[in-house]
Amino acid sequence: MNKIRKGDQVIVLTGRDKGKRGTVTQRVDDDHLLVDGVNMVKKHVKPNPMKGTTGGVIDKAMPIHQSNVAIYNAATGKADRVGIKIDGDKKTRVFKSSGEEIKA
Repeated sequence: MNKIRKGDQVIVLTGRDKGKRGTVTQRVDDDHLLVDGVNMVKKHVKPNPMKGTTGGVIDKAMPIHQSNVAIYNAATGKADRVGIKIDGDKKTRVFKSSGEEIKA
């Protein structure tokens, strides 16, 4: 079970974007995430007349490792860790600090 999923609000813990918040838009693989407005790079793009695209420099979001982000707890306004609570055969994600369920 992934502790951080698509649509979660996360906060960056390390790197040049430390402290920024964003929403997870995609899980690239088991370890990497795409987060809105985080880890943006400049990419030089050639024009392609077949596709109708113009050339230039664009901003592109690059993947960030999931160990460098933590889920954002709106109740406390801080980053929090994720725990898994098992009720019979059902697993739910909870905040470690308060024990309340994460709604995504």
